[in-house]
Order: sequence, then C-alpha cells, then structure tokens
Amino acid sequence: MTAVSFALVLTGVLLNAAAQLLLKAGTNRIGHFEFSTTNLIPVGMQVATQPHIIAGLSCYVVSVVVWIMALSRVPVSVAYPLLSIGYIVNAFAAWYLFGESITAQKLIGIGFICIGVYLVAKSA
Repeated sequence: MTAVSFALVLTGVLLNAAAQLLLKAGTNRIGHFEFSTTNLIPVGMQVATQPHIIAGLSCYVVSVVVWIMALSRVPVSVAYPLLSIGYIVNAFAAWYLFGESITAQKLIGIGFICIGVYLVAKSA
C-alpha cells in the first residue's frame, strides 16, 4: 500500500470516527428522546438543527468521498478491515471527551484490533 493510499484510508477512518463523536456530542446536548407520532416534528427539528449533528453528518459526507478515492487504490479486502482503527480512536476519544470507561476487557479488545489491523495492512 502506498503512502497516499494509506493516507486516504486513514483520513476516511478518522472522518468516520469524528462523525460518530460529533453525533454523540449532539445527542448529549439534546438528551434522551423517543420518536413518536406526537413528537416527530419537534424532535426531528432538534436533531436537524443541532450543530454537532450537522457537523457529524458533514464528516460522513466527506468521508464517503475520501473512502471512494481510497477504494479506487486499495482492495476492499484490505481497506474495510482498516476501519477497525476507528474503534480504537473512538474508545480513547470517548474516554477523554465524554468520560466513558476504558476497562481491561476493552483494552484487551483494542490490543486484538491493533494486531488484526497490523496483519491486514502487512498483507497489502
């Protein structure tokens, strides 16, 4: 895998991770909600106008463009497993930004992901 190909894959992964974090920040601002026929419009408007959610969806749009560019250079059997890097980024970012816990079990899982990502990247 070339440096440009890896940069595109990594950029796509990081944009996807950023999108998840922004969506979570947006839902934290809105709070717990349920869609029902009586609140579909008010809750839908809250979601549609929440800046973090808009930013998260924007990251998704850009990540799709970057991902298509990456897939034009890297086999999907290599690129798709590298999306697992997003789990690692989000686990630590959620701990830092939202105070979510990182347990020993999560760390072991992250270790397995790191090993898997390394092996897949080396196969390219």
